[in-house]
Amino acid sequence: MSQANVNSLVQQENAQATEVISELLVQEQIITPDQLKHAGRVRNKLLGQRTMISVLQELQYVTAEEVRNTLRANRLSISLGSLLIELGYLREQELKTALMVQAEQPKKKLGQILLELHLLQEEKLVEVLSIQLGFDRLNPLEFQPTTESFQVASLEWFRKNNCIPLARQNGKILVAFADPLDRQQAEGARRMLGSEIIAGIARLDEIQQALNRMAGSKNRAREINHNESAIVQAVNNLITEAADTFVSDIHLEPAKDLMRVRFRVDGVLVKQKEFPLDMILPLTSRIKIMANADIAERRRHQDGRILFEYRGNPLDIRVSSYGTIYGETIVMRLLNNRNQLLDIRAIGMSPRIVERYVEDVLDAPSGVVIITGPTGSGKTTTLYASVHYLNKPDTSIITAEDPVEYLIDGISQCSINPKINVTFEDTLKHMVRQDPDVMVIGEIRDKFSAEAAISAALTGHKVLTTFHTEDSIGGLMRLMNMNIEAFLISSTVISIVAQRLLRKVCPHCAERQPLTSQQVRRLGYEPREALDLTFKFGRGCSQCKFRGYSGRIGIFELLVLNEPVKDAILAHKTSYEIRRISAKTSGLVTLLEDAICKAANGLTSFDEIIRQVPRLNKPRPLADLYSRLGAV
Repeated sequence: MSQANVNSLVQQENAQATEVISELLVQEQIITPDQLKHAGRVRNKLLGQRTMISVLQELQYVTAEEVRNTLRANRLSISLGSLLIELGYLREQELKTALMVQAEQPKKKLGQILLELHLLQEEKLVEVLSIQLGFDRLNPLEFQPTTESFQVASLEWFRKNNCIPLARQNGKILVAFADPLDRQQAEGARRMLGSEIIAGIARLDEIQQALNRMAGSKNRAREINHNESAIVQAVNNLITEAADTFVSDIHLEPAKDLMRVRFRVDGVLVKQKEFPLDMILPLTSRIKIMANADIAERRRHQDGRILFEYRGNPLDIRVSSYGTIYGETIVMRLLNNRNQLLDIRAIGMSPRIVERYVEDVLDAPSGVVIITGPTGSGKTTTLYASVHYLNKPDTSIITAEDPVEYLIDGISQCSINPKINVTFEDTLKHMVRQDPDVMVIGEIRDKFSAEAAISAALTGHKVLTTFHTEDSIGGLMRLMNMNIEAFLISSTVISIVAQRLLRKVCPHCAERQPLTSQQVRRLGYEPREALDLTFKFGRGCSQCKFRGYSGRIGIFELLVLNEPVKDAILAHKTSYEIRRISAKTSGLVTLLEDAICKAANGLTSFDEIIRQVPRLNKPRPLADLYSRLGAV
């Protein structure tokens, strides 16, 4: 099925679903015909795609519960996808993506594809299927099934057929099915139970957990086979899978009835898999053993470190456990899961920005260079790319890091380890005695480390470090709030680089889309100032695993402290004034402006800019930005 056919099918089915549901709500006297007409007029005036149900709810003509009860009481001939969209559980573009996958894999059901692509939670799918198909939504864990039904069929048979008998009602047996439309399973249940059945729908994991409970603790332990080797293998597979796909973090999050595993891919958490309830404690204990943490302590938060053997090389993993009401949440950060150091000209800076960074900042003989941004914004990559550029045979470079994330030949790297009294404070005191030309301080954490960096710069050293602030001007303001004298900041800090990482639009499924007037306003422009502004978005394809994005690109804000900026610091000007002076005299291009240029070139999307980039000042015209950045 072509993309055009999918678009046409979705639009047609959505229009039909809107009409059918609207007529039903009027028929059942939930809303009046006048209210429906008014909602239709409001919907036509709204920007973007809005469902009729969402408009009716915002107008307070109907509640979500009333809609669900009405639909459940009247089985309608509406496609699953359109029903999901109308109820607000799915976006139209996500449905189109799933239908394109289904066209390539016709044997798979739409619901299965939506779950595999992590576009929908299983609970929502089961709820909507119960509405669409007219089956009661059942939770087997809320029943206490008798052993009567299990005398005619084994637990293994019910497990294989994804169903479980729950109770006897009026001479019939209530049975929960994962797929009540599977005729073979329904007929098999009737034959096995020797009685008429009342079919309901439940989540597969709920059915399996209820069957495990029926098996009894001893049998359950044998059937599930969660022995020690299986747990070890599960953890090893999880880490290897994450490393293979360049995941930055693994999240294991216990809930009431399962453990959810999510991977942070390109800066965004993506659901990966789920483990049953009785695997939570063994998995948590295994990871804590690997991290040398106390497995007997489950109430206190703990930290640890794992050196994992990954394809012949050690993979450094930082582990954090956090006690919650359902158990310990584990987050594993994969630290050195990178192929190689990047060249400073390959990290994503625009041509004129990287030229200025190299000539005016890295080639300067001394001074403090600060790379700032939130966690996960790529600061470490930029820091190491800068060190890689400075690493020459006639230059002595020494580092203090927590921990060392890249190993670089030719420089002296120290990993902070408070357990053996190798602290930041002690290390910073000894660094200057090593006769370095360049000092790399992993992070400015407090006033002590800030003063150490400034003192080193005053004695003629070049210092590279990182900071956690919103933008480059925020870095200056935070130093001043640490009670560092303004004259010391102006005389030692030569540059601050602020950055973010935005997801790149997948080049295989990218499509151009003009911005709406509302989107243009959200970027800070007036509609007349950006009439032809066009960005790309990813439709979703097999190359990007139907996410619409593949990889990430950096956006940068380079502040070079010239004399007007230094004077503004000495005069204790506001951040607004310093930013205005920097833009006017030092060629500062803000994060938002760099992001707009990259989006206009098709590298990232409007949604990524809104999600990630601070919008503090009105952006300048695109043509002006191109001339400042040297962008094509």
